[in-house]
Amino acid sequence: MASASPTAATSQSTLPSGPAVFKTIPYAFILPEIICGAWVWILVAATSVSLPLLQGWVMYVSLTSCLISLLLLISYLFGFHRNSNNWKVLDSLYHGATAILYLSAAVLQANATINSEFSPNSPPAYQLNCAASFFAFITTFLYILHAFSNYYQ
Repeated sequence: MASASPTAATSQSTLPSGPAVFKTIPYAFILPEIICGAWVWILVAATSVSLPLLQGWVMYVSLTSCLISLLLLISYLFGFHRNSNNWKVLDSLYHGATAILYLSAAVLQANATINSEFSPNSPPAYQLNCAASFFAFITTFLYILHAFSNYYQ
């Protein structure tokens, strides 16, 4: 039987801790995900919600994702992972699932934007909804980038 070589164990990539989180791909995407996600729920909250079911889902996804990503960032900064491979799996699953949920929220926000174009208070609501849709798609793209770069790493 072939034995495991000692170089295989040492060649595993380590998970970043502290400020190295902001310099390491894919973990450097966490802070922009939080910032863009916060913009989504702030902009949706600032609009007069014309479609509560659609924009309620957008608020739920953006707020929950923002909070969970913040907890994940804090755990990476303080090194709670202790360089365990389970954290890589957790990170991959979380960002993959969140990318799918955020894509659904971004599409629903775009639908709400189209519907708000013809509302009586059109200019302010439409502009806020346009900005929320833009940031929702940017955040979706960031979550997809994080998931794929974590998968290929």
